[in-house]
Amino acid sequence: MGFRSLRTCVDALRAEGGLIVVDHPVDPHLEIAEIQRRLFRAGGPAVLFSRPRDTAFPVLVNLYGSKARIERIFADTLDRVKRLVELKIDPAAALQRPWRYWRSPFHALTMLPRRVRSGPVLARSVPLSGLPQVTGWPGDGGPFITLPAVYTEHPDHPGTKRSNLGMYRVQLAGNAYEPDREVGLHYQLHRGIGVHHAAALARGESLKVAVFVGGSPAMAVSAVMPLPEGLSELTFAGALAGHRIPMITRPGRPAVYADADFVIEGTVTPGATKPEGPFGDHLGYYARRHEFPVLRVDHVWHREGAIWPITVVGRPPQEDTLFGWLVHELTGPVIPTVLPGVHSVHAVDASGVHPLLLAVGSERYLPWRQSSRPAELLTQASAILGQGQLSLAKYLFIVDGGDAPGLDAHDVRSVLGHLLARADWRRDCHFHTETSIDTLDYSGHAFNAGSKLVVAARGPAIRELPGALAGGGSLPAGFRNPRVCLPGIVAVEGPRIEPRPQLETGDEAAIWESARGALWSADVERFCGSIGVDHPLRGFPLLVVVDDADFAAASLENFLWVTFTRSNPAADVHGIEAALEHKHWGCRGPLVIDARLKPHHAPPVEEDPIVTAGIDALCARGGPLAGLGL
Repeated sequence: MGFRSLRTCVDALRAEGGLIVVDHPVDPHLEIAEIQRRLFRAGGPAVLFSRPRDTAFPVLVNLYGSKARIERIFADTLDRVKRLVELKIDPAAALQRPWRYWRSPFHALTMLPRRVRSGPVLARSVPLSGLPQVTGWPGDGGPFITLPAVYTEHPDHPGTKRSNLGMYRVQLAGNAYEPDREVGLHYQLHRGIGVHHAAALARGESLKVAVFVGGSPAMAVSAVMPLPEGLSELTFAGALAGHRIPMITRPGRPAVYADADFVIEGTVTPGATKPEGPFGDHLGYYARRHEFPVLRVDHVWHREGAIWPITVVGRPPQEDTLFGWLVHELTGPVIPTVLPGVHSVHAVDASGVHPLLLAVGSERYLPWRQSSRPAELLTQASAILGQGQLSLAKYLFIVDGGDAPGLDAHDVRSVLGHLLARADWRRDCHFHTETSIDTLDYSGHAFNAGSKLVVAARGPAIRELPGALAGGGSLPAGFRNPRVCLPGIVAVEGPRIEPRPQLETGDEAAIWESARGALWSADVERFCGSIGVDHPLRGFPLLVVVDDADFAAASLENFLWVTFTRSNPAADVHGIEAALEHKHWGCRGPLVIDARLKPHHAPPVEEDPIVTAGIDALCARGGPLAGLGL
């Protein structure tokens, strides 16, 4: 059976050597977060800080910090869930291999939440200010809950059946929030809570919300699962936990997870918003301060011996990277049933997840004809962009798996090389303009608004991908230091775009107006005009203009992060010998992406050097944290 509580999980990991208890007092303001990041980078253990400052509750970090630890936590249930997924894909498998699936009907019963009258979580109450006030980055607007399971019920269909459980960050304090009475509730586009909130607004009612922290580790994983709309995450949580999720039901109030370590209950009244953020987010930049719903808190409960689990997000990879890995492990086989003809998809973590999506599809429209023109791939691309959170992709690169049997979207180098060897830039670029993009992506021209680029490529290779630069070939003024990032890809430093002091006031209208100005495009057009047919760069199908070419070329991860988080396709994709024909944009020469930092972009997250020095001292030989190996 899976773990029913966070405490039993912690005790088991500690007994096996997978968790260390630290009794030395550490500060929830920046210190704990930096230690967590170091633990993840080092492949370290989970750590329970038993005496964090200014709170009575121990703080747990790095619980999901390695694949091996995740597999240990769900050792009793992962295979069961995979078998249930297999039966979802092919119900006939139960008849073909009954010895494999004979227990699956009993396991499926765990997917039904269990109604209870009371539970451990209601043992004691505490003010919001008594909770661990964990702040992850120096520029954050306050402390946040980073592993919440935010629970709502559909106003038109009360109860657990149509409920939603999502991991939406919660700001505990700061800004204009009333101390101990209000918290910020941040949710992004295409999240289940939005459906419930819209229904409440349509009825002129407040939305009742419960924020669960802790409990079975299956609850946190289920809160990030991309399930179909209307299917409660509690069902998946039960299967992964190995037991029916106990929910305390009370008249006129949403159900409460009985085994949680903490629960915050409250309401979002119609029209109630306050500034939320900034927050150092998983793209590696600060999400700016914006108006978001405010949760008026009614009660804060906790169980005896409660533990406060946290994670820290930032430039990937971080601990949340492994949530993505687990989601793929469990749901990857479902993709061909949801998206016919698509073999695999991969939201690339190193790019910040949504900025770059790779897909391997298929071409079956005219099998009797030999053609290199994408056809069904474009249909599949449209289906992908209409599917759940895949719709948030900014760049979608899709190739025909028939050209390279066995090619998997998770092999980023191979997919990029395959596409670049085949893409005809005159034909294969398909822009979506004036559309929605990820809330956390500030490369667009307005909040939640920007563009998308689909590149679909098939057929035999039309070019070799050079892996080194030939000599010769001058660059226009302001451009320098070309560096090969990958075969076929060169990063070139362009003129640095100076920040605009008037934008530092946080005036949102001025910030987005600067994005519309796009005066920096003239630099890239000048660069494109200088690359003649005999220029050494002409042989590289993709050129990226950056602020620091050495950094961009130092690793695949650097290239992906810089290129796809710092560009808006409609504004920043250029081409050598570009032309517009029948409203279709293309270019004869290399594709050029302007991935320099622009004035409207959010600033990258950086650690506080004073805090870093303090952690160095704690981790030095003889220091109280020396045993962590950091």
